[in-house]
Amino acid sequence: MSCKRMENKILGYVDGRLKESERLEVEKHLEACGACRLRVNEFRAVTSLLDEVPQIEPSAAFDVRVRARVAAEPVRQSWWAWFTPSPRVAFAASLLLLATVWVASRPADRTLTATDEAQINQDLPVLENLDVLSDFGALTDLPQPVQADDNGGTNQDQDQQQQNQKPDPNSNQTM
Repeated sequence: MSCKRMENKILGYVDGRLKESERLEVEKHLEACGACRLRVNEFRAVTSLLDEVPQIEPSAAFDVRVRARVAAEPVRQSWWAWFTPSPRVAFAASLLLLATVWVASRPADRTLTATDEAQINQDLPVLENLDVLSDFGALTDLPQPVQADDNGGTNQDQDQQQQNQKPDPNSNQTM
């Protein structure tokens, strides 16, 4: 064992707090090193002197007086104190960060292709024409809404059946 390591173990050796293997290692070093042996003897002398000093018992009001003096001291906060967040602020900030990351990581709903943009640009003058919007003439071109009848079928199914029964005027078949 080196003298440097011995310095860290002297107090434990003098107080008897070392493990058996460490104690044997220290004693082996002390047999070979006179400087460390002298130092251990000095620590033992100081310890025995401290044991002879009478212990002073504090008064019954000592604890109360110390607490009162500590409470009377002004609280000094450093300028870093306002950086220390309260738990509520930290929780709110973490939720805000989480929501920001979630919104940023969501894929875009849909990107417009060049054909979509061309169709929008073509329809834009019609949409800007308030006369078209006011008389709703463009809405007459829309198909009728699908409604369920009492039999569970839809008007659209009936319309298809009627069209299948009617002869096609464009066909070349004669009746």
